Amino acid sequence: MSVSVANIQPIVALIAGVLILVMPRLLNFIVAIYLILVGIIGLGLIK
Repeated sequence: MSVSVANIQPIVALIAGVLILVMPRLLNFIVAIYLILVGIIGLGLIK
């Protein structure tokens, strides 16, 4: 897998989502789930 400019945003979203899950709060869970889903969809793992 090559990393291009189009893949940077989803990768950052995944990293941010995982980091937010490490320090859980209700709002953080909601934001983390959103970021992880955007990252997965952006990488093309889910169509």
